[in-house]
Amino acid sequence: MNALKAWIILIGVPVLCVLVFFWLAPPRHNPFAPVDLTEPPGLGTWHQLTRAKKNRELCFTALDEAGVLYTPLEDQDMAGSCGLYDALTLDQTLTPYSAPLRMTCAQAAALYTWERHVARPAAVDIFGSPIARIETYGSFSCRNIAGTRRMSQHGLGNAIDIAGFRLEDGRFVNVKSHWDAGGAEQKFLRRLHKGACDLFSVTLGPEYNAAHADHFHLDMGGGKVCR
Repeated sequence: MNALKAWIILIGVPVLCVLVFFWLAPPRHNPFAPVDLTEPPGLGTWHQLTRAKKNRELCFTALDEAGVLYTPLEDQDMAGSCGLYDALTLDQTLTPYSAPLRMTCAQAAALYTWERHVARPAAVDIFGSPIARIETYGSFSCRNIAGTRRMSQHGLGNAIDIAGFRLEDGRFVNVKSHWDAGGAEQKFLRRLHKGACDLFSVTLGPEYNAAHADHFHLDMGGGKVCR
């Protein structure tokens, strides 16, 4: 009987503590809280974005409530295992992009969260100037991962490649030139990379391999990788 009580205490106390945490914690720290893209990221944000990846209605509602403008796309099956599902054309967020973007809703939700809470504040904090435009190599592209026969997340509209940032003061910060350049530019890029790791499933930069020497690859595919 004493052993049973000990097991109840051993198991029950941690479970009770977890339940109390979820009850009292701010929504951004609760993985089961409603998805609010305007809320600063917390311990539960990546899990909330992952939930949105699995629930079309939840995802598009989160974009609507954040004021993201987009054009929904019909699901499309394409040759070579490519396709667009639960996807959209991103029309307007808080910052212009250098090219039109087609991507999944989940990718757009993570991108907006990173843009709003990581990239834009970092630019003002470090340079004293907002971001005027984000330079990108694109999102949807029906292709394999470079040097392999594996389908890229780009082939599902589930990734974006970010090359640089034009600031309103005229400065241009790019991954290729400034990742290891020292100073404010390097600090800025390192902060953006770290912030992306907390939000996206996969974040790859120059330290991953030579193919990523000039951009950040950010995707909401499977797994969790930060390199």
